[in-house]
Amino acid sequence: MKFNLPTALTLLRIILIPVFVGVYYLPASVLSMPAKNWLAMTVFALAAITDWADGYLARKWGQTSAFGAFLDPVADKLMIISALIVLVWLDRADASLAIIIIGREIAISALREWMAQLGKAKSVAVAFIGKVKTVAQITAIIALLLYQPVIPGINTVWLGTIALWVAAILTLWSMFHYLRLAAPHLSPTTSSHSSSDPSSCDRLLCHTNVAPPALVVGDAI
Repeated sequence: MKFNLPTALTLLRIILIPVFVGVYYLPASVLSMPAKNWLAMTVFALAAITDWADGYLARKWGQTSAFGAFLDPVADKLMIISALIVLVWLDRADASLAIIIIGREIAISALREWMAQLGKAKSVAVAFIGKVKTVAQITAIIALLLYQPVIPGINTVWLGTIALWVAAILTLWSMFHYLRLAAPHLSPTTSSHSSSDPSSCDRLLCHTNVAPPALVVGDAI
């Protein structure tokens, strides 16, 4: 693995996660709740900036790598999931919305891994709706971490709550979008595997009423 700045930024994002979570474990005598909110929001915002910076620099400097392509989405998922769990713990986010978002992230990550094994990773590449969903998630998390008036005339709590609902809706929309893109590869993959692998054909015949072809004595099954 070649170590470079984009990879370092991705690793930094992962390192910032326990820092962000640990802020709320500090005793009140050390840091007041409003101060914890600002510090946690700042750490999370910094992590979110590295999410944009590592990909941008990797493409600009030609430092993309297989390890970076693997680690970047993992860091993103850990960052979002950790923040949502903290918000539910603080009773600032609806647990059902958090479950929807977290469940989708796990499901789509598994789908992309499976499609990569089939050599069809580009079929479920990140779409525009996925990027909008990420922006909504980050907006919601930052607002709900602050949880106090910042901009005159704007209710931060309502902004975060609405953004989280939008993120949840876009989460489901994007999940069905990726599943629809992956659907055409289901049947061909199954048939190609069964036709190219004799052992799989034999196993298939064992579960049907079609008699298997005659075998010559001594043939391996």
